[in-house]
Amino acid sequence: MSKRDYYEVLGVSKTADEKDLKSAFRKLAMQFHPDRNPGNAEAEAKFKEINEAYDVLKDGQKRAAYDRFGHAAFENGGGGPGGPGFNGDFAQTMSDIFESFFGGEFGGAERRGRGGRERGADLRYNMEITLEEAYEGKQVEISVPTSIVCETCSGTGAKPGTSPQTCKTCGGQGRVRAAQGFFTIERTCPTCQGRGQVIAEACAKCGGTGRTTTEKTLTVSIPAGIEDGTRIRLSGEGEAGARGGPAGDLYIFIGIKPHAFFQRDGADIFCRVPVSMTTAALGGQFDVPTLSGEKTKVKVPDGTQTGKQFRLRGKGMPVMRSAQQGDMYIQVIVETPRNLNRRQRELLEEFERASSGDTHPESAGFFAKVKDFFDNLGG
Repeated sequence: MSKRDYYEVLGVSKTADEKDLKSAFRKLAMQFHPDRNPGNAEAEAKFKEINEAYDVLKDGQKRAAYDRFGHAAFENGGGGPGGPGFNGDFAQTMSDIFESFFGGEFGGAERRGRGGRERGADLRYNMEITLEEAYEGKQVEISVPTSIVCETCSGTGAKPGTSPQTCKTCGGQGRVRAAQGFFTIERTCPTCQGRGQVIAEACAKCGGTGRTTTEKTLTVSIPAGIEDGTRIRLSGEGEAGARGGPAGDLYIFIGIKPHAFFQRDGADIFCRVPVSMTTAALGGQFDVPTLSGEKTKVKVPDGTQTGKQFRLRGKGMPVMRSAQQGDMYIQVIVETPRNLNRRQRELLEEFERASSGDTHPESAGFFAKVKDFFDNLGG
């Protein structure tokens, strides 16, 4: 029987990245693992099939060969699964499965390299800015408490004049293997904690960690048009790596403070402006501020109703890293007068008596429909 396509076996597309492959493999491996399906020959066959597929596709060179030649790339001594030259890392496969079961028992090795070098942790910094600052863009100096490479031991963690020694328990691999029935399980070395090296005499300044704590001042460029929730990544500005490992990254999370009267939607700005009943009825104009610090006039035609919007082109937010500009929308809210004196009340009562369906077409039309509705119910 011919072999199934490896991508089909894992249920992924040919454009799947390493993360997608790993996720699909773990899900299927847990589903068809022999321990979960005792005595099920079909599940055992599927388990072997998905292991074979994943072992090829996770390896960049094998995957390239498979994409070009298919299964034929691994036949007749081609170095594929089960063939001469194939080195199936079954322990690594089991590591992936058990990492899913036990919440990262094997995950520490992903951050550690040979010689105990461990990537530094990523850091997060929350920054709150005003809407005006988001409009203009700015440069901000921030102070971040972080770990840096120890100057005394140059990051090795060992006392000056000495150096870390290869771990005798794991031979510098950082992992030890133990046979357990049919399986060989690989776990982090308990002696060196996966670093592959041990320190006989620790550096007095850093206590063997290779890092010291300090406060670092950085300049952060906030681009014009930045949106709330945007994340800025500063590569290598996180914590220093252990034993000379690479530094982590610093992530700046931007929050924008609520504005007194502007609301933002993408690159557009919205503002609700109350106007008097007489201005709405007779027409008029008013000034509104813009985020650029200027004023602009808005003309209100006579008979303007509440909720009417006026669009001011190009008065909104800039689109980040673009020459485009959003718009500003002014929404008119007609304010009903309150706290009337006697003369004002008399004038409004006189106006009401002189009014007709022509002056209030919407209300006249609505109540005409209401009357028809009740007349039909009565009929």
